[in-house]
Amino acid sequence: MINQIRKFTTFIVVFSLVLVTSCGSDDDGGPITPTTNDTLVGNLEEDLTLDATVGYKLTGTYTVKSGNKLTIPAGTVITATPGTSTYIAVEQGAQIEINGTASLPVIMTSSATTSGDWGGLVIAGEATTTEGIDAIAEVGGIVYGGTNDTDNSGSINYLIINYAGAQINSESQFNGLTLYAVGSATSISNVAMLNGTDDGVEFFGGTVSASNFYFENNEDDSVDWTEGWNGTLTNAYVLHTISGFSTAVEADGVNGNPKLVNFTAVSNTGGTALQFKKESGATITGLSLTGYDTSLDFKDDGALSNVQIEGADSDPLLNYTVPATVDVTMFDWVNSNQTGNATLLQGTISGTVTLDASVSYTLNSSYIVQDGGKLVIPAGTKITARAGGTGVYIAVLKGGEIEVNGTAAEPVVIASADGNPSDWGGLVICGNATTTEGIDAVAEIGGFIYGGNTDNDNSGSVTYLVLRGTGAQINSESQYNGLSLYAVGSGTTIENIAVYDGADDGVEFFGGTVNATNVYVENTQDDAIDWTEGWNGTLTNTYVSHTAAGFSTAVEADGINGNPTIVNFTAISTQGGTALQFKKESGATMTNVLLTDYTTNVDMKDDGSVANVIVDSTPLTAVTDDVFNATALDISGWSWRNAGL
Repeated sequence: MINQIRKFTTFIVVFSLVLVTSCGSDDDGGPITPTTNDTLVGNLEEDLTLDATVGYKLTGTYTVKSGNKLTIPAGTVITATPGTSTYIAVEQGAQIEINGTASLPVIMTSSATTSGDWGGLVIAGEATTTEGIDAIAEVGGIVYGGTNDTDNSGSINYLIINYAGAQINSESQFNGLTLYAVGSATSISNVAMLNGTDDGVEFFGGTVSASNFYFENNEDDSVDWTEGWNGTLTNAYVLHTISGFSTAVEADGVNGNPKLVNFTAVSNTGGTALQFKKESGATITGLSLTGYDTSLDFKDDGALSNVQIEGADSDPLLNYTVPATVDVTMFDWVNSNQTGNATLLQGTISGTVTLDASVSYTLNSSYIVQDGGKLVIPAGTKITARAGGTGVYIAVLKGGEIEVNGTAAEPVVIASADGNPSDWGGLVICGNATTTEGIDAVAEIGGFIYGGNTDNDNSGSVTYLVLRGTGAQINSESQYNGLSLYAVGSGTTIENIAVYDGADDGVEFFGGTVNATNVYVENTQDDAIDWTEGWNGTLTNTYVSHTAAGFSTAVEADGINGNPTIVNFTAISTQGGTALQFKKESGATMTNVLLTDYTTNVDMKDDGSVANVIVDSTPLTAVTDDVFNATALDISGWSWRNAGL
């Protein structure tokens, strides 16, 4: 799709050059009359209206001098010659009117169609900025800034700026659209900035507001502000499909408290979404972030309260992955790649999404099934999880459902390419069953809500699923597991699950009543099976293999004793270690348990009653009881567990 805009632009460029060949040229830097001249360069010292039938060449700096107006009608194409001094500048006291339409936008592009070819559009106004009155811009020594916050530099409507971002010096680059102290009487709407090597738009102070902005593959920030800008940006859509970009938003300097209303940003390459430097901030409503490794970065440890999101202090631990708040189809006029790659799994699901087993998917970010949504994964589906750490996982929220319909012959596999511990998060399911944390508890993962009073709650079914390389670190206290079950109810089916090489637990139950059958866990670096918050389901046919150093336990149980049932449990270690660890007053009723070559079979970590652990109908009387000598679980028929990408 990206190539479509390039082909489209190339056609216009070629057409423009044909027109150029038939016209004269005058590069004296004076006023330009479009009926006889197709070249823009020098100073404009009288009002001028371009001709949309002429393909214009921008061959250097073209400056609209104070007191004059440049009008650009719908359908006009301006093609810049590559160069660091090639840009359009509108001085203080001058105006520009760009009168594009959805069917005939104004296009500013480059002849070489390469990122960073030219400087873009620069407008200087007389509104306030923290730099004071008559500040000097890094671009061409342009003067900007004053005391007139209602200053009017003209209007922009339906403009595409492509391939801008030329390098000024080692510290500075042009942006697509640069707004120096532009005032609130200036109208800016329906603007697309594509393929720039620096920012899409940057506000240097001022009070100007803007709406309906589309950003695609700008290699630094899509939206940047500094010097106390305090306008409003409404309906912005950011798309990142190439590596090497910086952020969707960068804010710097004092907090002028600008507003972002309906801001949707989508990344196919991870990265940081919003970065705030010094004491900068904003008031944000309608925020939707998808595909970023980091949602919020306070570069200089500014106050979280400086950034208000949906009426609350910002929280870097939240990913703000909600359904898009801006409909990308409103930018169909841009004729560009607006929806990303269909093989990328990220964002939210509100209806029913059924994957295709013949497609090789990439789990690029968080992929969240909302209340009322459903994700169906057919047998044989292979999903490669990007090694993006905590930003990459699948979550099913309360009221949502997942159906993983693997079979013994064709299991579903979700794994990172290298399968290294902590490469990605894992699968998280949140239900409405009981938990000691109460109703609507908040999970350590994503701040998701879980827990209720419906013990037969149904979150779907997961059968024949292999997970590899999970367990990304959330913070110093918490990590993802391979499979995390938050208050999942007994109406949910969990069968034939294998978890390999997780940096934390294989399967963890946070309360709930769900049962699980045929679970294989190998070389997870924390616990193979973990439960807390009063889980009281049944785990049947479990095989744990510890052959790598650094694991914790085969079972860790914590909290009150919900007395879950463990049937046919085999754990084999070549590394010693502890097999079963019970914290606080936790316990279980266990039948047919085999523990082989662990240094310690039972550890009552907090001196809870050993009688809480019942083995083969008899409560333990001491941690040294040697009652774990059942016949090993036969997993010779579990060949499905060896499936990979």
